[in-house]
Amino acid sequence: MRKSKPKKRVILPDPVFNDTKVTKFVNHLMYDGKKNVSYEIFYSALKTVKAKLPNEEKSALEIWKSALDNITPQVEVKSRRVGGATFQVPTEIRPDRKESISMKNVILYARKRGGKSMSDKLAAEIVDAFNNQGGAFKRKEDMHRMAEANRAFAHFRF
Repeated sequence: MRKSKPKKRVILPDPVFNDTKVTKFVNHLMYDGKKNVSYEIFYSALKTVKAKLPNEEKSALEIWKSALDNITPQVEVKSRRVGGATFQVPTEIRPDRKESISMKNVILYARKRGGKSMSDKLAAEIVDAFNNQGGAFKRKEDMHRMAEANRAFAHFRF
């Protein structure tokens, strides 16, 4: 590449939990620069999660973090042309990309869900991910299955 890599922006921690991971999630959730709206959606979703899992000894934030861990993929397939053929080559994912993929998947499948408000849909998706089920968890399983099926092409890794 000719140009130098762009500088990584500093992400400030969120006001309630003082956690940068929450801010990243809210940034993915945000539409049209309306960050306050996304914060309200996220915090009300965590309240709903706590209400849905009252016998859980973890806090709502810990439940959300473990749900993200449950749906974080370890490997993905990338297309690679060798000769005339295109192979799906399984590759490991960088840690920051893993985090980003898991957040985007939760939000994507929460938006697809039927439900009243976005906070309710997000809460339902978080609870499902915490219990190793739901759309986002299925997406992770599919990614792993694809990588396992194409393990024979791992030697084409870049």
